[in-house]
Amino acid sequence: MTQSSRPQDGRAALAGFVTNRLGRANAARPEATAEAKAPTRSEHQSFEKLTGYRELKLQRSAADLIGLNNPFFRVHDTRAAATTRIDGKVFANYSSYDYLGLNGHPAVSGAARKAIETFGTSASASRLVAGERPVHLKLEKALASHYGTEACVIMVSGHATNVTAIGAMLEPADVIFHDALIHNSVVTGAQLSGAQRRSFAHNDPASLEKLLEATRHEHRRALIVIEGLYSMDGDAPDLAAFVELKRRFDCWLMVDDAHGLGVLGRTGAGLHEHCGVDAADVDIWMGTLSKTLSSCGGYVCGPAVLIEYLKCTAGGFLYSVGMSPPLAAAADAALSVMQAEPERVERLRRNGGLFLAAAKKRGLNTGSSLGLAVIPVIVGDSLKAVTLSDRLFKRGINVQPIIHPAVPERSSRLRFFMTSEHTPEQIAETVAAVAEELAALETGATLIEQLMARRGA
Repeated sequence: MTQSSRPQDGRAALAGFVTNRLGRANAARPEATAEAKAPTRSEHQSFEKLTGYRELKLQRSAADLIGLNNPFFRVHDTRAAATTRIDGKVFANYSSYDYLGLNGHPAVSGAARKAIETFGTSASASRLVAGERPVHLKLEKALASHYGTEACVIMVSGHATNVTAIGAMLEPADVIFHDALIHNSVVTGAQLSGAQRRSFAHNDPASLEKLLEATRHEHRRALIVIEGLYSMDGDAPDLAAFVELKRRFDCWLMVDDAHGLGVLGRTGAGLHEHCGVDAADVDIWMGTLSKTLSSCGGYVCGPAVLIEYLKCTAGGFLYSVGMSPPLAAAADAALSVMQAEPERVERLRRNGGLFLAAAKKRGLNTGSSLGLAVIPVIVGDSLKAVTLSDRLFKRGINVQPIIHPAVPERSSRLRFFMTSEHTPEQIAETVAAVAEELAALETGATLIEQLMARRGA
């Protein structure tokens, strides 16, 4: 009996089908109680009354019924890389951002160790209070040089970088125009600022143009925000088109290049290299240190006036501890290796192209992915995505499901992060396994639905 035709698969499909239907029905009905009574304050104060907690419990109950393991928060015994070890077993790993294989690189680890010996593990307080360390200034100078900007500021969290920078730059009289699939951190930053927020269709400059024509005159300052490489879909925008719009309508343009650095362009310089656009045509470059640069934190590169302003007013910098010196040193070393070894970028591009071509040949839905570092396999509902992830895990493949609300319910997916260190054999075996297990899932679900329909369910 093959792995994809196990007898428990039919039971799992049936349980999933029933649970999916019952879950929606139960969520739509209020709980029945013997006597209606006003809740007491203690009931209101229960953490179980938090919005969304009931849905979380329902999802966990469904997973328990089907016998699915929780795919999240697994404990890894080794560093994030093309392979990992969980509970003593080695897995092909597609759930880490180590795009260029720099996590654990001797130069990167060596820089971190040297910084620990010199500065310890903590900056101790905010840089305003505790002062600067040379490693902070060196990294900021290197990032500013990379994007050709006047200055740069680094912060301890990528998410907080967007939140605090956008929150500090804009005010209620302003407006932010952003891609419909923009990262949560941008949306949160816009909400913090009090500015109006308007979204345009994904990667659609024409949609933005219509918004600008209709509403730009209503606001004082305007900020357009797009991403370099979109982390859920693996596609990239037409940067030149957005530059033209920001000029015509007098806006700032900000690019969140978190997944673009090290991935886009011949040398991995980012979205500007990928699109053949001068980096200086973009007002603000933002990114994170946790992907290609194998560290932790975020950065904003731009005009010196902006950077000075953020260092003195952005709460996420002003009131937060400075970046840990070894993290700053590691990121700086990783950037140097990336720039010195463009062959890593070429290997990443080759691996991504190999995965994408094999997936399309198997009929897998990879959406609009360019086949660079992020390749989704879109399967539909959340339960199917989690089940598929579980089956692949049992075959030695670690890949996370992306489910609602991170993506719309009918576009749940497995998201594969490629690295320069994956092998052609790993990629071929992985794509084959995905296709086999997905076909088995879909065949089982179809048979169960037909059976339920005949019985009048």
